[in-house]
Amino acid sequence: MANILETVVFAEGEDTAAADTQTTSTTEVNGQQEQGAMQTAPGWVSTISTLLPFVLIIVLLYFMMIRPQRKREKETREMINAMKVGDKVVTIGGICGKVVKIKDEFIFIETGNIGTQDEKSIIKMERDAVKAVETTKK
Repeated sequence: MANILETVVFAEGEDTAAADTQTTSTTEVNGQQEQGAMQTAPGWVSTISTLLPFVLIIVLLYFMMIRPQRKREKETREMINAMKVGDKVVTIGGICGKVVKIKDEFIFIETGNIGTQDEKSIIKMERDAVKAVETTKK
């Protein structure tokens, strides 16, 4: 914009001394503007400041969601591995019973009597279907 003002001043026919003074003052203003532009942050700083909120959100999600879930999964896995015959269990389907037999990845649960004491209901389920284990103390 300073260059436009200089052109207008010369077109009106003012003397060159006044024009030189005005040119010098606009150059000083432009010099100050250039120094201010040179004092701005480099490109990598602005990139970091742009990415920093996203990184913070990811870190918060990790500590608030992912880490606690992994901890619960680890506790559940330990509980299932520590299960033994005679423990009372509750499955994810809501079936309650007592562990009668454990065979590899399957467990056999006694859920109750069908009629007489000799007729017992036994269900074969996967170990991963167990929700809670109440260990019996012998």
